[in-house]
Amino acid sequence: MNRFYMITNKDKDPKLSVTEKIRDFLESRGRECVLCGEGPMQEDCDCVLVLGGDGTLLQAARELREKDVPLLGVNLGTLGYLAELDVQMARSGLSGLLSHGPAVIEERMMLKGTLYRQGSPVGSDIALNDILVGRGSGFKIVRFRVYVDGEFLSAYAADGMIVATPTGSTAYNLSAGGPIVEPTASLLVLTPVAPHGMLNRSIVFSDKSRIKLELAALPGRPETDALVSFDSDSQFPLLPGDFIEIEKAERTTKILKLSRIGFLETLRHKMSAE
Repeated sequence: MNRFYMITNKDKDPKLSVTEKIRDFLESRGRECVLCGEGPMQEDCDCVLVLGGDGTLLQAARELREKDVPLLGVNLGTLGYLAELDVQMARSGLSGLLSHGPAVIEERMMLKGTLYRQGSPVGSDIALNDILVGRGSGFKIVRFRVYVDGEFLSAYAADGMIVATPTGSTAYNLSAGGPIVEPTASLLVLTPVAPHGMLNRSIVFSDKSRIKLELAALPGRPETDALVSFDSDSQFPLLPGDFIEIEKAERTTKILKLSRIGFLETLRHKMSAE
């Protein structure tokens, strides 16, 4: 790998001291390295280095959705499931990458969500972790009608509803009681958040399924305070009668793995770190 593009969370590296050390290291070995904000990504870029945390990598995956370039995360925070390296391992990990290349490039599925209002599409976005339909700033529960492949599943009253990818299964889905899924799998996980009813379990669907979440007003309350969010980043407000259709996206995210440490070992390490 010879050409790198670097994206840094400046809240975690405000003086770019870590970023500059990594760039100096790469350039001292004859590699080209462009920092985000100082120039465009090269058309023949080999790797995107993402310095920050899982949120930074999720944002990079969404912003670079049209680029077929693998991402390598360097964690500057306390815990990250997506980042392959921490700061202490960055030099040795990159040395191995320059010498031997990645152990493997994992393909991670993404979700596409399309928002409809009065039956017409009004917006869409994609997510690597999850799409959440939930309440906004208020404390009122949200009422949903859920359909899968055109068939009515159930009505829910809950704080929210998560549709997660396998990659996102260890994020909000896990906190809401959903299952952990091997990240290179391809499927959709539907998990209610604090549901007010008996149907409070997660349901796992094929990656060919299309999930429709329709927002309904509570009886006597024509107004609602709800929104849909993509990877806890971009958000759209919802009105009663709006619905969002969620399916597997055509695009995937490529994640560089520098070692052959498996998912289960990583999971044990991350869980014990929590």
